[in-house]
Amino acid sequence: MKIALTIAGSDSGGGAGVQADLKTFHQFGVFGTSVITAVTAQNTVGVRAWQALPAALVTKQIDALADDLPPAAVKSGMLASAELVETVAAGIAGRRLPNYVLDPVMLATSGDRLLNADAEHLIARRLVPLARLVTPNLGEAAILAGTDVRNPADMERAGRALVQLGAKAALVKGGHLAGDEIVDVLVSDGTVRRFTRARLDTTSTHGTGCTLSAAIAAGLAHGRPLERAVEDALDFVSRAMAAAPGLGKGHGPLNHFVPAPPRPPTNGL
Repeated sequence: MKIALTIAGSDSGGGAGVQADLKTFHQFGVFGTSVITAVTAQNTVGVRAWQALPAALVTKQIDALADDLPPAAVKSGMLASAELVETVAAGIAGRRLPNYVLDPVMLATSGDRLLNADAEHLIARRLVPLARLVTPNLGEAAILAGTDVRNPADMERAGRALVQLGAKAALVKGGHLAGDEIVDVLVSDGTVRRFTRARLDTTSTHGTGCTLSAAIAAGLAHGRPLERAVEDALDFVSRAMAAAPGLGKGHGPLNHFVPAPPRPPTNGL
C-alpha cells in the first residue's frame, strides 16, 4: 500500500486541514500519515483561535515518519508561521520527501487568517522551489507571484511565474472567479491546460483546497501522471461538493465519502 503524508493544521470542525486530508487519502486507497503544525478552534462559521506547535516537535514528527513510514507523496497546508515554513522546508529537503504538493494556505474559507503575514513571501522563497505542484487560489497566486490575478489569462501568467520561482508545475485555482463558470489553470512542462466546469450553487465549500491538494498527492503516490492526478482530484472535489451533507451554519464540509475516480489500469490490463 502506498503512503501519503499531510503536513497541516488540525480542524476541530473536521472539514478541512488534516482531517479532510486523511479522509481523502482513505478514499483514494493510500495510507495516510500526518504531521500536525497547528491546532485550530473552528467550525463552519469561522476560526475562533489557533495555536502553532513548536518547531522542534514538527521536525520530530517529520523525522519519525521519514524513518519508518516514508511517503510516496506529501502535501502541506496550514503552516501558521515563518518558523514553521522554514522547519517544513528543511524537513522536506533534508529527508528528500518526493512528490511534494504545496497548498499555500493563507486564509480559511471563512476569511480568517491562518498564516502570519511575515511568512507569505517566505513560502515563495523556501517552499515553492521544492514543489512538484503548487496549488494557490487567486489571492494566494497574486501574493506569491507578485501580480494581480483576476482572470484566466492572469492565472496563466501567475502559474508561469511560480514555475520560474522553481516549482515544477502550478495549478492556479479559479473558485473565486466571477461568473457561472470556474476555470482552473495548470502550467506544467511548458504547457498550459485549462479545466472548466459549471459553478455549483452551494455554500458547502469548507476544505475544498485541502481536499484537492490531498487528492492530487494521493494520485501522485499511486504513480499517476501529474495531469491525470489533477484531473482526478478536480473531479473528486466537484462530486464531493455536489453531495455535501449540509452540516453547520456557515460554509459546510464536503462529502468525503463519494468514491474516488478508479485507478488507471497497469501493465495494459
